[in-house]
Parts: sequence; structure tokens; C-alpha cells
Amino acid sequence: MPFNISDIRADFPILSQTIYKRPLIYFDNAATTQKPVQVIRAISNYYEQDNCNIHRGVHYLSVKATEAFEEARNEIREFINAHATHEVVFTKGASESLNLVASSFGKKFLKPGDEVITTIMEHHSNFVPWQMICEEKGAVLKVAGILPDGQLDLEHLYSLISDRTRIIALTHVSNVLGTINPVKEIIAHAHSKGIPVLIDGAQGVSHIPVDVTDLDCDFYCFSGHKMYGPMGIGVLYGKERWLEELPPYQTGGEMVKDVTVERTTFNELPFKFEAGTPNVEGVIGLRAANQYLRNLGMDNIRAYEDELLKHAVERFSAIEDMRFYGTAPEKASLVSFLVGDIHPFDAGTIIDKMGIAVRTGHHCAQPLIDHFGIPGTVRASFAFYNTIEEIDKLAEAVKRVKTMFK
Repeated sequence: MPFNISDIRADFPILSQTIYKRPLIYFDNAATTQKPVQVIRAISNYYEQDNCNIHRGVHYLSVKATEAFEEARNEIREFINAHATHEVVFTKGASESLNLVASSFGKKFLKPGDEVITTIMEHHSNFVPWQMICEEKGAVLKVAGILPDGQLDLEHLYSLISDRTRIIALTHVSNVLGTINPVKEIIAHAHSKGIPVLIDGAQGVSHIPVDVTDLDCDFYCFSGHKMYGPMGIGVLYGKERWLEELPPYQTGGEMVKDVTVERTTFNELPFKFEAGTPNVEGVIGLRAANQYLRNLGMDNIRAYEDELLKHAVERFSAIEDMRFYGTAPEKASLVSFLVGDIHPFDAGTIIDKMGIAVRTGHHCAQPLIDHFGIPGTVRASFAFYNTIEEIDKLAEAVKRVKTMFK
């Protein structure tokens, strides 16, 4: 084991509670991860000692808060290995980051008859914004399919590319299938044809090392709350050349350089995309979460979570009538499944009463669920604070569900 799991679990107060007179087992990490005391304390300390609006004041608190905010931006730059700090834009989350790019890119570059390519496995946040901007601009949204094991069908994806393709937007890791897409290969192929690529990294950044320079992606989006930070904060990484060309997504304070009755000029990067008072506490918390992940080591996290996934697949495969959705060889640490003809909501409700939190439903990926022709799945998603013993208890809970519905 690459780290001491007991010490790690002690950092997460919520994991020590009991529900329904049973110890809480939390397997809903793909929806949101729990927060270590280091993140909680960072937010509390900010409000107790440093709370102030940033960038606008010359007094002590404003300067101190501004310095912490911008130091956090640089640490995020280092975490994803971006070239420049001004390529890191703070948003409300991955959803806002994706909406920002879809809206601003679409306004600037999409014309009637142009094409955008995405995939059937996308979260709604990387599907609906492109659907809407294509409808608004008279463009066409093309959707790449998947193979039976949940891998992206690269042959189909590449066949969709034409001289009208303006951008490809796809997920790094599927939040339903766990599939890790070969995004570096896809980016290289797209760039050979002069096409930019956006990556939804909401499910990637907390599980695998992310190097945007190595990937050479044009945009990369992720949320703080899925990487052990607070809700309401996210990141848009964008290459400088693209961020310079895109028009602002929102207007207000901070994102302007000069405003007159006649016209407005916009601020430099990244502030052009950060209108209004920012979520300073969120950025402070995200910085603490980032430091926590870096201290553990993303390679160590990946290795341990791979062990959890392997054990889960072995245990669940031994249960009769288990149907897995997503069996690609390259996967992040989640398992989506159905048990016989039992509705996922029924299964999830019973599992909950045994103290185990799993997610049920379409997971904000209805096109993918419709592709399978099912009402949804039960999803167990694992984090580095989960244990082999907890997975064993989930396996027993699934067997209990089967018995109750027999």
C-alpha cells in the first residue's frame, strides 16, 4: 500500500460517523468527494483571519487575501503543468468552465453548417452547452459512439471529422463507465487537422496525473469538489492564444480595463473571464485540497485506487446476475452495474439502509443510458480513503438485495 490508509481516514471527519446504526461507507465519490480537515481549516482560517475582497484594495487584508488567491492560481498551474499562470481561470465548477468555452467559442467561431464533435458518453455539462450553441448558430453536433466494452469508438470519432469541424469536446474519464479515454492520441489527431480540443476533466483530475502541456489540449475543465476541495469552485485551463481570442462570458467588475459611456475595454488574462467578486474561500480551499493531493502523490493515488477497482470487479463478478456497464481495460475507480431485473433505485435504497452510499440513476448522462436501453445503473465510485473491507461489505449488501427481491 503506497500510504497509511488509517492516517488518511483520520483526516476526513465525516467518515467516522454512523448512519442507520452502521459505520458510514461512502462510495459516491464521482458525485462529490469528502473534504479533509486541512481543507476545512483553510476555509475557516480564511474567514477568521483574512476575509476581504481581492484585487481592489491597498489595505493589509485585501493585499493578504489577494496574495493567497494568486498563490493558489500558481499552485494549480503547477499541478496541471500549464505554461503560464494566466492560463488558469477560476470558475464556479467544471459545468461553468464548459459552458464558458461553448458559449464564447461558439459566438466567435461557429457559423451555420459548421460542426462540433462530442461523444455519447459525455456528462450533460459537456453535451447540452454544445447542443444549445449549435442550435443557436445553425451548426451541427456530431456524436461519436462507443464499443461494447465502453471504450470510445475511435474509428467512428475520426470518421466524423470533416473540413467543417471547428472543435472536439470530450471527457477524459466517463462518470458512468469509468473509461479513461486516450485523449492525448485524439488531441494529436485533431491538431494534425487544425482542430482544437476541449477536455472535460471533472472525473480525471482526482484519479490520474494530469499534464496539460504533455496532452497539448486547448482547454481542460475541472471542479474543486471532485478533488477533495469545496463546492462552488472550478478551473478552466485554456491555451493563451485561445483565451485571448474568445470574448468574455460574463461582464461586471474586475473583467474590465476601462469603461466609458461609449465603450468598454476588457481586462487582461485571466481576469477577462473572472467577472465580479470571486469565490475566494473556494480558491483557498481548492489550494489546500491541491496540496493534500500532491502530498499523497497522484501516482500513489492511482495505484491504490486501481487495487480497489480490481478487488471490486473480482468480488462483484462472483455475484450471479450482475451486469457491468463499462469494462474497458483503461478505467478509473468506479463500477456501474445492475443486478438482474432489479431497478437501480430499489437496489440503491436498500444498500443505503445498510450504511452504504452509492449513486443511482442516469448520472447526468442520459444519452449514454438511453444507448444501453436501461433506466440507469447503480454506481459505486471509489476514493483513496476507501478500503478493501468496505468493498466486501458492498458485495454483501448486493447479495442482500438479490435475496430480498428473489
